[in-house]
Amino acid sequence: MTTPQLPMAPMTLDGSAALHQMFRVRWEAWKGCDDACRAQTLKEAAAWFEQAGKAPAGSQSAAFAMLGHKGDLMLVHFRPDFPSLLAAQAEVRKLRLFEYLEQVNSYVSVVELGLYESTRKMYDDLSARGLEQGTEAWAEAIEETLDRQRKAMAVRLYPEIPNMRYLCFYPMDKKRGEQRNWYSEGFAARQKMMQEHGAIGRKYAGIVKQVISGSIGYDDWEWGVDLFAGNPLAFKQLVYEMRFDEASAVYGMFGPFYIAMRLKAEGIAGFMAGEVADAIA
Repeated sequence: MTTPQLPMAPMTLDGSAALHQMFRVRWEAWKGCDDACRAQTLKEAAAWFEQAGKAPAGSQSAAFAMLGHKGDLMLVHFRPDFPSLLAAQAEVRKLRLFEYLEQVNSYVSVVELGLYESTRKMYDDLSARGLEQGTEAWAEAIEETLDRQRKAMAVRLYPEIPNMRYLCFYPMDKKRGEQRNWYSEGFAARQKMMQEHGAIGRKYAGIVKQVISGSIGYDDWEWGVDLFAGNPLAFKQLVYEMRFDEASAVYGMFGPFYIAMRLKAEGIAGFMAGEVADAIA
């Protein structure tokens, strides 16, 4: 049996389109809004957040109160495709609340499951079945296998926004420097490093819910990472521990980190009034 030539890039499964919107509240303008204006604005916003939060998995939106100077409010949207994501963006723009928001950043990506392990196994299995790489039969078998995996992984590919209080979002790249370049490493070496990297993440199963989204060709970084947890110290522990594995220590490049707390659907009123204790989920 001829050993199949592995592809340079591992295959991926792709799911929900994702949009993160970061806003700064125009507080002076908001203070100029009278009681009736505020009541109508907040009622409309709360209704939209409640409806968007109860949508099916892979089609939800949620609001988060941000900590620090990078913004005040983060909206996270998962949708089945980019047209649906554009519609969500337009719906937010039509809210009266939008008049009092200044968007300071955003991030576009697609929920992604990397298949380093599955790619190698798939290629070995197809070769053992006597299929020749590069043929139509090979391509059909690959697509058939990927389709089965998409169905099996649908819950992860089209996730609900976890009902956990804290969110840590950050973008990241793999290094492409002159001395160290992730993309010039062989498939087997990258696979081994990702196995070690994933083993650390699995230690936090049940403590941290992780959603990885691919953004190559969509935004300025290569991946977006959402970490959800009930305790923010879990983010510090997980990210710190991962710093010591080779994939991160040698090849990882990290963008800005955004820390936020989940708002209840009706919590937008408390948030805008500065009464955050009752606004946080």
